[in-house]
Amino acid sequence: MREAVEAYYGSNLKSSNDLKTNVCTTAGVPPPHLAKLLQNIHPDITSTYYGCGLVYPAQLAGARVLDLGCGTGRDCYVLSQLVGADGIVVGVDMTDAQLATARRHVDYHTEKFGYAKANITFKKGYLEKLDELDLEPGSFDVIVSNCVINLAIDKPAVLRHAYSLLAKGGEMFFADVYADRRISAALAADPILYGECLGGALYWNDFQAIAKSAGFFDPRLVDDSPITIRDPDIAERLGDMQFFSATYRLFKIPALEPACEDYGQAVTYRGTIDNEPQRFILDKHHVIDQGRTFRVCGNTWRMLHDTRFREHFDFIGDWTRHYGIFAGCGTSLPFETQNPSVSTTSNCC
Repeated sequence: MREAVEAYYGSNLKSSNDLKTNVCTTAGVPPPHLAKLLQNIHPDITSTYYGCGLVYPAQLAGARVLDLGCGTGRDCYVLSQLVGADGIVVGVDMTDAQLATARRHVDYHTEKFGYAKANITFKKGYLEKLDELDLEPGSFDVIVSNCVINLAIDKPAVLRHAYSLLAKGGEMFFADVYADRRISAALAADPILYGECLGGALYWNDFQAIAKSAGFFDPRLVDDSPITIRDPDIAERLGDMQFFSATYRLFKIPALEPACEDYGQAVTYRGTIDNEPQRFILDKHHVIDQGRTFRVCGNTWRMLHDTRFREHFDFIGDWTRHYGIFAGCGTSLPFETQNPSVSTTSNCC
């Protein structure tokens, strides 16, 4: 299957127009500050983009960022601008053809961004074997990935290695494809479905378990959208299965608890995070307005206090008194769906 994926992205697909579904295409219009950065990317790079989200979390200036499954490097070159000349971006991919395109445009983008030297490098490797690359454990502030982990054969290994490579308080911010049920072995073995990011998509609840077992105890859903299948033959084969493009953020904070616990805490956002002066979006259920006291569970408090976001918030409360579970938590399908028979009750505080 790995060889089939390499062939699909290295030879079969010449541009994003060759895709049979809209899975590996990002829906919606990027915010203005990102749209401006995307305009700086060489057309050879943008025409071979196969992502399903925007993997650019806030507050990246000077950060050390790793892109898992970087392809021809579109996200890397956007991140290069966000981290600035003092930051570092490393892209990893297994496909020679895509890496050749990415590397061919390093000098172009270095000059375009006005840097004295390149702040970006590309490495060949498998996501399941990141420990075999010369990457120092604990050396990255942020890890991103855009519609690629579903293509990995050993997904638990990918998340374990990502956890190891992150610094304490770092985060993995990534977009991928998820299914509303487990995919049959027959469908998962189809090279076209796998190459289109469907055959390897995780059942969302299995993803939750894998993330927690890797050390990411409280996965947070940032945004999501239903996926439509353009190809009628593929749609017929998939039947009633539903797929979603979703962006999650996972924090390397060992003290996170398995559930959202209430300690009577709150935060106030100062409005100082880049490009988010009015509100900060931690995840789909935590949109925190500037200047307004916002009640949070213990895990959310740590995600803001024990990370690069700390200086942008005022914190209220401590850990001296526990009030039980934070109200509003559940376990149903977390994604928005167009099927009215599917529950969309929130699974987050």
